[in-house]
Amino acid sequence: MLYLVSTPIGNLGDISQRALDTLRSVDYVISEDTRKTGMLLKHFNIKKPQISFREDNEERALPKVLTLLDESMSVALVTDAGTPGISDPGFLLVRSVLQAGLPLTAIPGPTALIPALILSGLPVHSFTFRGFPPRKPGARRRFMQVDAASPHTLIFYESPHRLIAFMDDALAVYGDRRAAVANDLTKMFETFYRGRLGELVERFKTEQIRGEYVVVIEGLQAKDIPESVD
Repeated sequence: MLYLVSTPIGNLGDISQRALDTLRSVDYVISEDTRKTGMLLKHFNIKKPQISFREDNEERALPKVLTLLDESMSVALVTDAGTPGISDPGFLLVRSVLQAGLPLTAIPGPTALIPALILSGLPVHSFTFRGFPPRKPGARRRFMQVDAASPHTLIFYESPHRLIAFMDDALAVYGDRRAAVANDLTKMFETFYRGRLGELVERFKTEQIRGEYVVVIEGLQAKDIPESVD
C-alpha cells in the first residue's frame, strides 16, 4: 500500500495522529529531502529506511518504489512540507501506481493554500490554485494572463527571491485588485499582508523578504468587466 502522508508546513504540532501512526507502521518512507524528513522522523522518535524521491530523480526512483509495492511492502510518501503532489513530487508516482493496479490512499493534513485562502478575506466559494509561476518574466506574465478574466480567487506560491517581480507582474496583468500575501504560515512569525496589489508592491519594496509566500488575488469582478461597444 502507498500512503500519501501530509506533514506540517511549519508547526510540528499540526501533524495528525493518523500520520504518525502511518509513518510508524510502514516499511519505507519515500522523501523529497531525506535530511528534512529525517529531522521530522527523529523529532517523533520514528526510525524507518528512507528512499530519496525528488523532482530531479522521480523517474529513476520510480521502478524501485513500484517493486516494493508489488512485493506488498507498505510505503509512505512525504514531501518537505504539506501535501504530496501539491507543488511537490507525487503526481508521477500516483499515476504509475494507479496504472499498475496497486493500492494507495491519502492521509490528509496541512497544505499552505487553504489557510492562506480562508484568512485572506477574499471570496472562498470558488478558487483556482496555480502553484509556482514560471521564473522568467515573459513566461510568468503569459502564465498569469490565462486567468486575467477569471472570476475565481487566484492562489499562487512564490519564493522570496522572486516575490517582488511576481507582484509587479501581477499588478501589470490583473490591475489593482485586492490581494493578500501570507508569509511563513503556522510558524512563530506568521505574517499576513492585505490590500490592493499596488499598495502591496510598494510595501514589499521596504519589507525584509524571507521564507515562503502564498499570494491570493481577487478574481475579476462583474463591475470590472468592460461593457461591449456596438
